[in-house]
This record gives sequence, C-alpha cells and structure tokens, in this order.
Amino acid sequence: MSKLGRKNIILPKDSAIKVEGPSLTITGPKGSKKLSINDKIFSSKVSENEFQISPIQKSIDKKTSIMWGTYRSLINNAVKGVTLGHEKILELSGVGFRANLKGQILNLQIGFSHEVNFDIPKEIKIVVEKQTIIKISGVDKELVSKIAADIKNLKPVEPYKAKGIKEKGQFVLRKEGKKK
Repeated sequence: MSKLGRKNIILPKDSAIKVEGPSLTITGPKGSKKLSINDKIFSSKVSENEFQISPIQKSIDKKTSIMWGTYRSLINNAVKGVTLGHEKILELSGVGFRANLKGQILNLQIGFSHEVNFDIPKEIKIVVEKQTIIKISGVDKELVSKIAADIKNLKPVEPYKAKGIKEKGQFVLRKEGKKK
C-alpha cells in the first residue's frame, strides 16, 4: 500500500475539482489545470473540502502502489498551483551578468560575446528584480521547473569562482584552483 497515496488532498475553499471520467479539471484563483488519470485502475471521490484517489482492485501490486502515490502527488501539485502558484528564484553571479525583460523575451548577458535571448512561454510569468534575480512563476510545477532548468543550463555554475546561473539557496562546491 502506498503511504502517500492514502493521504487525502485537502482542497482550499476557493478551489474545486471536477471529475469527468478519466480527466480531472482543477480550478482556483490562479487559473485551471487539466489532468488525466487511468480510470481503469483508480477511482476518485470528492467530498466537501477533500479529494481522495484509490485503486479499484482489492489486491494492490507494486506498480499500482507506485502509480497511486504518483497520481496523488500530481493532483496535489496541481491544487497547490491553481491556489498559490509555483515559483522558482534564479540568481546570476558574475561580473557583468545581468538580465532584462523585452516583452516575451528574457535577454541575458552572461559572459558571452553576445546576448542570449530566451523565449518565455505564455503560461509562465517571469519578473526580473535588480538585474541579477529572476523570479519564474506559474500554475504548472513541471513547466516552471523545466523553464528554470533551461535557463540554468545556459550558463551552469563553474566550481572555481562560482560564476553562472543558480537557484536561490543552491550550494556550489568550490574548488581550490592552481597552486604555485
């Protein structure tokens, strides 16, 4: 049995889940998100302020148990996304490293001989604070994390001077460098 899958998802008062066969529509103040679950394996139950997903079969094998916890986490992340939203904060560290917004394009100067332009998807909102701090926010946790990872991959943090793009709070193991 999945320990995580057994937990009920608590719905805030301003969000709702609508079940239509295999698809779930989760709505809240920040927007709405659609998810699909395998209705041949799982059944869902909505009460006043709680949502529960459970397997249909009496005997639960290991794969069903794993998928039970995964679906529960995906639904919980969607509920959190439509009520509060998901956010990642990136920091640029290095001499002359800065970021600017030009419409739907994030313009980065990150130590190359040219500027790097990054196209922002419509579902994601990016705010640049102080030219060295980038806030990425949106409803979909997977998309917010993917955009943050794509921006971090433009200039990964190097271990000698720790120059590059990193997440807020990310630890960078520093190397000593060359000795005389």
